[in-house]
Amino acid sequence: MSISRRTLLQASAGALLASARAQSAQPNIILIYADDLGYGDLGCYGSAITTPNLDQMAADGARFLNFYSASAVCSPSRAALMTGRYPARVNVPRVLGPGDDGGLPDSETTMGQMLQAAGYRTMCIGKWHLGDHHPYLPLDRGFDAYFGIPYSNDMWPRPLMRDNDVIEQPATLETLTPRYTDEAVKFIGSARQPFFLYMPHTYPHVPLAASPRFQGKSGQGLYADVIQELDWSVGQVLQAVKDNGLDDNTLVLFSSDNGPWWQGSQGRLRGRKGETYEGGMREPLIARFPGLIPAGTVCPGVATTMDVFPTLARLCNAPLPSNRLDGVDIWPLLTGRQDQVDRDVFLYFDDVFIQCARLGRWKLHVSRYNTKAWSPVPPGGKVNLPLPKPELYDLEKDFQESYDCAASHPEIVADIRAHILGLLPTFPDSVQGAWRDTMARKVQDVPDDGLPVSGDQ
Repeated sequence: MSISRRTLLQASAGALLASARAQSAQPNIILIYADDLGYGDLGCYGSAITTPNLDQMAADGARFLNFYSASAVCSPSRAALMTGRYPARVNVPRVLGPGDDGGLPDSETTMGQMLQAAGYRTMCIGKWHLGDHHPYLPLDRGFDAYFGIPYSNDMWPRPLMRDNDVIEQPATLETLTPRYTDEAVKFIGSARQPFFLYMPHTYPHVPLAASPRFQGKSGQGLYADVIQELDWSVGQVLQAVKDNGLDDNTLVLFSSDNGPWWQGSQGRLRGRKGETYEGGMREPLIARFPGLIPAGTVCPGVATTMDVFPTLARLCNAPLPSNRLDGVDIWPLLTGRQDQVDRDVFLYFDDVFIQCARLGRWKLHVSRYNTKAWSPVPPGGKVNLPLPKPELYDLEKDFQESYDCAASHPEIVADIRAHILGLLPTFPDSVQGAWRDTMARKVQDVPDDGLPVSGDQ
């Protein structure tokens, strides 16, 4: 069926009108963040689990193929998301536990604080995990309201909080996703504009739990039930946006903090949670903003959770902090205008240790622990060791990191290492010292299991 020129002009005019309307006011921001969701856990990323709402969200907007968390574990990844800075730079290099003295330092500006300063109403719903007491809780760090658990659901005690008050302990795991969703729908319907809703879900972190409505629904076990309930939750949030007439002025983002743990799919990537292989840190990113993000956009460019901060600052006309940002503005990727943006090397940290770096299509492994993640600690302790021969992978051809091609590309190895050394002086002494100590260690050749062995053994 042919389309008339008049129809085409009307459609173009409508799109321009929607774009102008969206740009005329500060957009609402909804950031949904899963916990331990794998790169391959969604239908639009190849999963057998049905996720119709997230699949439709991707069809309506943009889906990223090379999007990274800044850590392979919980607290550091959230610190990076909230600040636009590497977790080792903001003094949250490892997972925080209940009762830990510290949290995300007050010297850091959070995304909530940045948007509050720009006039946004802000709320956090779900898992915080950047400090479980004053002055590190969400209301201390840029959020007007909070509902959720301050850390992972496998930590104890497990308080469900509203603002700064505990309203249930232990929190009932089966009710968390529907209660989070109900709070989000209420906030969207009642908040004055502009608003920022940060929704870091508890799941699919273990212990897994789904509401009775979703138990057994997938036919693929509890993990799949949990994913389907998260997908339902996203659908409810999107419907609330539409029902309140906010669809053309709301950016909705969906991602996760790190790769899957015991269950879940890393989408054939190598590695899982707690590892700096791709499966531990490469994550889905889906973004929807009708009129501004073209439907069906598939972005191959490298992007990270740290990029969300400067991107929102530009989009929302919010003031940037004086601290050095590690993220870059990825709005040209979101809108499909560019496949890549200029950026420095992306560093894969484990704690304060730089283990890998990506520059364009190339990923260089420079160090690794002497034991696998979650394995028993070996005699002599867990030690980060340099690889006697750095490993280089072409992620465009070899996303599974199966074929080391360092010997064929020594100039690329040298270039990426030079980028690492160029960034190193910008980091705290803990990172610089960890690099010096690691590189000074003696190692033997790496055996078939890929774990370096100390030369002192």
